[in-house]
Amino acid sequence: MSAATVSDQPRAIGTARLSSKLRGGRSCLDHLHQSGALKLLFPRGDDALQAVLVNTAGGVTGGDRFGVDASAGTGSRLQLTTQAAERAYRAQKGQTGRIHTRLNVANAATLHWLPQETILYNGAAISRRLDVQLAENGQLLMVEPLLFGRHAMGEEVVAASFTDCISIRQGDDLIFRDGVRLHGDIASQLDRPAIASGARAMALLVYVAPDAAGHIRALRDIFGRMGGFSLLGDGILVGRLLAHDGFDLRRSLVPALNHLTGNTLPKSWRL
Repeated sequence: MSAATVSDQPRAIGTARLSSKLRGGRSCLDHLHQSGALKLLFPRGDDALQAVLVNTAGGVTGGDRFGVDASAGTGSRLQLTTQAAERAYRAQKGQTGRIHTRLNVANAATLHWLPQETILYNGAAISRRLDVQLAENGQLLMVEPLLFGRHAMGEEVVAASFTDCISIRQGDDLIFRDGVRLHGDIASQLDRPAIASGARAMALLVYVAPDAAGHIRALRDIFGRMGGFSLLGDGILVGRLLAHDGFDLRRSLVPALNHLTGNTLPKSWRL
């Protein structure tokens, strides 16, 4: 009997699809599908529908495939988060874990995409993609926090692969695109002044809404000298934050998200 190959080994596959609708002045679940290692929980909340993603595989490694498809229906409010930080573990040679998220925001709807941190461990190989489609008067708040190892445990990411692509369209227009590609000795790359100047945690925040310009001063005060916010266009606010570790990242990121969500940041962020 021949030895099992890498491709023969079990891989985690998970899919979650959901949509919200407005009924009686409250946002509620419209459609739901979940399969494999991705599950959804629905805590009781305010007028928004809150959904919590749970990866029952316990993390992501090479060869895994995860897909999330979420839609906020006309006039509804949908808020998505994760139960805990996602962990990207060591992958076997030639294997890459892939995560694809699609978000759709209809007319007069609001969607908050608020996953907790992704922790990249040494030897990980991850490729992520996030595609967002907004109606002309749809509103979006999204954040993507990322940790490179756990500083308190003395971990350094000296051999890994991470690619990330984010695309946001409003109507027919591409209003934001961002890409990250880090490969090999990521710790050394992060030490370069033009990349992260030694930081081991970072976050990207995008807010698309008519009142975006009115938040920029308060958010700049929250982020301080390790982050910044810019208006890319009318109603498009983008912020980036660097931090020494995950604890320092949250000290700025949580107040900023609280500010933009009107103090409705999901409870899983506070545990």
